Amino acid sequence: MVYLPFLLIFNLISYFPSSSHAQNADLILPLKAVNLGNWLVTEGWMKPSRFDGIINKDLLDGTQVQFRSTKLNKYLCAENGGGTVVVANRPSPSGWETFRLWRVSESCFNLRVFNKQFVGLGNQGVQAVSDTPTDTETFEIVRKDDDRNRVRFKASNGLFLQAQSETLVTADYAESSWDDSDPSVFIMTIVNTIQGEFQITNGYGPDKAPQVMQDHWNSYITEEDFNFMSANGLSAVRIPVGWWIAQDPTPPKPFVGGSSIALDNAFTWAEKYGMEVIIDLHAVKASQNGDEHSGARDGFLEWGDSNIDETVAVIEFLAARYGVRPNLAAIALMNEPRAPGVTLDALTKYYKAGYDAIRKYTNAYVILSARLGPADPKELFSLASTMNRVAIDVHYYNLFSDSFTGMTVQQNIDFVNNQRASDLGSLTSANGPLVLVGEWTAEFARNDASMEDYQRFAKAQLDVYGRATFGWAYWAYNCDRNHWSLKWMIENNFIQLK
Repeated sequence: MVYLPFLLIFNLISYFPSSSHAQNADLILPLKAVNLGNWLVTEGWMKPSRFDGIINKDLLDGTQVQFRSTKLNKYLCAENGGGTVVVANRPSPSGWETFRLWRVSESCFNLRVFNKQFVGLGNQGVQAVSDTPTDTETFEIVRKDDDRNRVRFKASNGLFLQAQSETLVTADYAESSWDDSDPSVFIMTIVNTIQGEFQITNGYGPDKAPQVMQDHWNSYITEEDFNFMSANGLSAVRIPVGWWIAQDPTPPKPFVGGSSIALDNAFTWAEKYGMEVIIDLHAVKASQNGDEHSGARDGFLEWGDSNIDETVAVIEFLAARYGVRPNLAAIALMNEPRAPGVTLDALTKYYKAGYDAIRKYTNAYVILSARLGPADPKELFSLASTMNRVAIDVHYYNLFSDSFTGMTVQQNIDFVNNQRASDLGSLTSANGPLVLVGEWTAEFARNDASMEDYQRFAKAQLDVYGRATFGWAYWAYNCDRNHWSLKWMIENNFIQLK
């Protein structure tokens, strides 16, 4: 009995690390990091071939489609954006005439409309009134063999949807032809696609997805990559993870278990080669930005107050599992929340709760991502002043805006040296939080740039972002598009970090 208090204290010390190394008090800043994008959170554009084995791979969850009746030459429309009937009277398509797919099987789908209801069968014809899809909101999309964009919809009653008139769409057509005069034939136009974690796992389905994902995790990033990164002057990795990692080994369908084991390996390899790890919660349940890298099913941003507790639970899982790792540099609470969909009030509540959850287990840095969109870059400073060991994360790309489209190479470089330097300087105040440039890349909106141009553009960013007090992280390490791949850029002498 006399030894019990000692054993209890020993176990508590083991569980809540207090040595300076375990809490990473000796972290050397600023970090030179790279993002391990498209590893544990899928981004299809970075390696499109990952989707090649999916049947109907152009009709994945979140694909936005429009349908024109060949008989009426008018588009299907969820009247008022949803909540009432579906008609076929629009001469040109816009938001109400665009449907987002929820994939049920290789050929069966739910169709979600502008106001988020689902198309289904009703007493007065086809309507979009249900907030939850059932069998009556499920349609088989039958595609013509020699013209894959010519389609018919088979409803749950076994009959086909037809545009009887511009104001009456029903699901009671039994005949079968592909003629333009057939009221059940529609021309499908795909206007947008999403290729994220939900799309690839649901696309392959529960029989194939586990092996597909495991093979990817085992090959896309390996121990040899950590050796390469360390040898070439990188001191850290930023690893995007999804909310489903907290429910390993059996996350909700369609997600696949095993990403926590891959992250375990990353910590081990990073420690072996003297590197730090930033865990970045890149994808939160309900989506904080609607982008494919948020794990979104259909591109709607739906994260809010009601999702705070379940998101904090993911952070607590990460802190409990990895807080004892000596090379845990930081946990980032959320990647790229988008304003105004994510309100400052909800985000502040979440950041406070997430910070407290992490502090139960570790004194690693906590990273607060600034909101994208119409938001004050300093809006998190007041919150950060109440916390210890925190950093603000900002992302700088000379892309994704028309303002960069016409810029010359020199204008891009000047923008970094002037505007980006000014933006960063305004954030790195003497008494403010540390700043991480968590994403940047050497790609820019030119298709005629030379190797020297890319070298100059990359060097300008390295010089400016090297002033970030917490450090920077290149997007990404491995990518089919060469200039986005830091590995390729180093191997081909576009970038030198040593």
